[in-house]
Amino acid sequence: MRTGYYTHPDCVRHEMGEDHPECPARLAAIEDRLISAGLDWVLERPQVPLAQEPQLERAHSALYLAELRDRGGLDEGYAWIDPDTRMNPHTLRAALRAAGAAVAATDAVLDGRLDNAFCAVRPPGHHATHDRAMGFCFINNVAVAARHALDVRGLERVAVVDFDVHHGNGTEDILAGDSRALMVSFFQHPFYPYSGTEQPASNMVNVPLPAYAAGAQVREVVAHHWLPRLREFAPQMIFISAGFDAHREDDMGQMGLVESDYAWITRAIRELADEVCQGRIVSCLEGGYNLSALGRSVVEHLRVLAGVEG
Repeated sequence: MRTGYYTHPDCVRHEMGEDHPECPARLAAIEDRLISAGLDWVLERPQVPLAQEPQLERAHSALYLAELRDRGGLDEGYAWIDPDTRMNPHTLRAALRAAGAAVAATDAVLDGRLDNAFCAVRPPGHHATHDRAMGFCFINNVAVAARHALDVRGLERVAVVDFDVHHGNGTEDILAGDSRALMVSFFQHPFYPYSGTEQPASNMVNVPLPAYAAGAQVREVVAHHWLPRLREFAPQMIFISAGFDAHREDDMGQMGLVESDYAWITRAIRELADEVCQGRIVSCLEGGYNLSALGRSVVEHLRVLAGVEG
């Protein structure tokens, strides 16, 4: 398998203050685990461009993007977006690099230069709505890439798989009602952002799970709720919002997944992608805040994507 690994130093320069859980050390933890697992040599590392305005406007309003540029034009300090989300002078460039990685990975997979790709980027994206930053997120990387695949590359159907512990409200806000997109997710409920259960659109397969739900429940959701809808929809490409904060060691959630569960979920999605869309997958990092659990889980995710299990 030719698996791309997209990351960039700009994504490390964004930070939101001392002791904030969404921190630059997340990417270092992943890199360290890749090296110790011997995976770094099997991954291709393409260049990561900055996302361009037309790409962003397929998912976000022009007014919101102008506001983001204005708020992010700092020389020092922070611009507060909400109580747990803020921008430093490097945030906007990091967000543009993260979205640029997702778009570049989409093009590389569609052009056949890669079989699949993982974007180890930050800030994450799946809480960013059409016109609002929130929940550590500024630009919705997966939604930008999905709309690029549809509107620029001419695909007729794409799917988004979200296994973060938090509901991907931003992605739902952008894609709800778009018959060309299907989004499947599970998430802890009730829990931040307290959404996803009130009359979701018909192209949303939202499965709320209680606190302390573990691997067996999640695998049942994937097998009985996700896969049948995905197979029926037959997407031409699959995007993954890969949050690893449903891990039992992660204090940002109260679910009970372990590395083998992430491997199982990834394998189920990859097998379906092989069946319906030539294996085309682009995965983007979302949550995951216990550094050790994050690194271990991403390694298992990448083992499956790269076809080097065992």
